[in-house]
Amino acid sequence: MAAKKLVLAGNPNVGKSVFFNALTGIYVDVSNYPGTTVDISKGKYNDYEVIDTPGVYGVSSFNDEERVARDVILQADLILNVVDAVHLDRDLFLTQQLIDMGKPVIVALNMMDEVEHNGLTIDIPLMEELLGVPIIPTVAPKKKGFEALKKNLGQASTGNKIVGIKDYLAKYENTVDHASEALMILEEDEEIIAKYNVNGGTLRDKIYSQRRTRINNVIDLTLKEMALNISFKQKLSKWMLRPVTGVPILLATLIFMYFFLGDFIAQDIVGVTEELIMGTWYYEFIMSIIGPFFTEGSFFFELLIGESGLLTMVPTYVLGLLLPLVVGFYFLLALLEDSGYLPRIAALLDKTLTKIGLNGKAVIPMILGFGCVTMATITTRILGSKRERFIATMLLTLAIPCSAQLGVIVVMASSLAPQLTLAYVLTIIAVFVVVGLALNKLMPGESTDLLIDIPPLRLPRIGNVLSKTWTKSWHFLTEATPLFMIGAVLITLLQFFNILASIQNALAPIVVSLLRLPKEVTTPFIMGIIRRDFGAAGLFTLTEQGLLSPEQTVVALVVITLFVPCIAAALVLFKERGWKHAVAIWVGSFAIAFATGGLLAALLV
Repeated sequence: MAAKKLVLAGNPNVGKSVFFNALTGIYVDVSNYPGTTVDISKGKYNDYEVIDTPGVYGVSSFNDEERVARDVILQADLILNVVDAVHLDRDLFLTQQLIDMGKPVIVALNMMDEVEHNGLTIDIPLMEELLGVPIIPTVAPKKKGFEALKKNLGQASTGNKIVGIKDYLAKYENTVDHASEALMILEEDEEIIAKYNVNGGTLRDKIYSQRRTRINNVIDLTLKEMALNISFKQKLSKWMLRPVTGVPILLATLIFMYFFLGDFIAQDIVGVTEELIMGTWYYEFIMSIIGPFFTEGSFFFELLIGESGLLTMVPTYVLGLLLPLVVGFYFLLALLEDSGYLPRIAALLDKTLTKIGLNGKAVIPMILGFGCVTMATITTRILGSKRERFIATMLLTLAIPCSAQLGVIVVMASSLAPQLTLAYVLTIIAVFVVVGLALNKLMPGESTDLLIDIPPLRLPRIGNVLSKTWTKSWHFLTEATPLFMIGAVLITLLQFFNILASIQNALAPIVVSLLRLPKEVTTPFIMGIIRRDFGAAGLFTLTEQGLLSPEQTVVALVVITLFVPCIAAALVLFKERGWKHAVAIWVGSFAIAFATGGLLAALLV
């Protein structure tokens, strides 16, 4: 017998992923910003097949997320509806729609701790009576209420529909495969109407109005405000959204992140992991084990333990140099996500981003891009139009360094004079702005409106933050290490067979004449095609060897930052944007990187 389908449904950012994890034992990225659960996730709980759906505000076909959620919900045997207790007016609209569909529903009334902190009380027994479905109060991060929820899954019921809907539904119930599809026809879902080739309903506005009135009545009867004073968190939330206070708070946050990564992690931690642990202890150990088996200068000596060796350069770069920086960045990003600050940054910067053809929602892939451009490119799906997705992807691949690359850049920039560090930062910002303005001017269309949830501001949960940091850092290790190994083999082959010198000579007009850099910089640029952070690490080695002056370091950093995306990002780029747009972005990045580097070299070197 096929397992019953237990479907999780709810608005964006209500904590569904935590419930999915608790039921199935499978970890799904738990985020405090909209748009994380783009794809559905499946797992098992007792006799149920558990399916998580994208966060939606209603069951319809207005966008991809709603279409996916609708199709899954139509197949459901039981719906676990996760509701944000602080935003009942928004979330219960979906709840009532699920009830009107005739599906057995049980409600997890989540974030009950926030209800108390906001001075609110909810009469849950009365709400159960009015809606006609069981309601279990929960606090997802603490797993509070989860056992009661599991025990009561079997008590899910079809609830109380809005007045008069049954008569309307009866007209189509013998036409459709699933009774719930009758409601979709009434609500003018074009895909369902086309599926059954019936005359569409004209009742959507009326049904929506009735549903809104009913939910307002339920809230009026069950929700009470007990406190008159505004809490500090509410005040802080408003300060973050107002430009006069929000911009200083954002700048302070960025400055803190810079010193945390550039001073504490890049100097103190990397100093120990790269120089002492990997550069001394590990290097001496691996040389004593492998060195006696091969003659120095032989091919296998160079391949395994040479300057670009698989057992020397790769673990030193990955574990000693990059991993501490990646862990540090993802830790900070997890704090921003879990606190609810990311959506506030999006709202704060909305007007600014519309000038470059985007809206505030683009802040999310942009900030994620500092973690991994590959992941951020996928996240551009949350943007409202193809035009915005192209502009965001172009800017991501061009001017947003990934976490590992950023870490190396911070290390190198921290050793430069302040005016040279400023020159690097202003150049990258200028390229970002100019390219964005140009694309906004040249591409037809305009920015879409910003529609984003502002979740409650809260202290990050350390367990959630550490889980995210571990998951994303492990993903970095598993993705980066094989590519670094491929790069090490490639560089060794090029060096051993004297091909690298030929390439360096062939590219001398660009690297030496245009960029005014030593020809050895060609090697990090080749490494950068494999992975940007790989190339940045190569530049770091050249500066340690004294081959780059401070001015040349700035030029090289600008070029490696604006350089083409790494192999993994390029593959996703072709998949997400199609080959025409991907080729345009790839070639455009090359041209802009070397043109900007050449101009900067003429000014500085």
